[in-house]
Amino acid sequence: MELILKKDVENLGFADDLVQVKNGYGRNYLIPNGHAVLATPSAKKVLAENLKQRAHKEQKFVDDAQKQADKLNGLEVKITAKTGDGDKLFGSINNADVAEYLAKEGVSIDKKFISIAGNVVKRLGNYEAKVRFHKNVVATLPFDVVAEAN
Repeated sequence: MELILKKDVENLGFADDLVQVKNGYGRNYLIPNGHAVLATPSAKKVLAENLKQRAHKEQKFVDDAQKQADKLNGLEVKITAKTGDGDKLFGSINNADVAEYLAKEGVSIDKKFISIAGNVVKRLGNYEAKVRFHKNVVATLPFDVVAEAN
């Protein structure tokens, strides 16, 4: 079943993407929840026209997103956490902690746009997070988890 997405759907696509899904997924979830519409020939024409009109407006958003991503390049991120035996943390570090640190540094990004491999960090060390500013602008942010000084 061919659908046009109205909203971003994780692991499927972004708004205004033309996607191919199984019939049940489209009929029972995407369409009733307002995430997609059927890709009829007339809907495809309307989508093409909207994309043309939005193309130059979109460029401004991409440029702004790229400026924010460039702020991350020189940023040295050190997140402190309480530790137990060895390098094991009490609790964990997740995308919300990274978003909070970035907000202190002047880069405001919603935590849902930050992804860490494995979703959480439970040990001290160096890690990487992917920060999505725009669907075309994804930055890799290296960060260190260090022990809190007692």
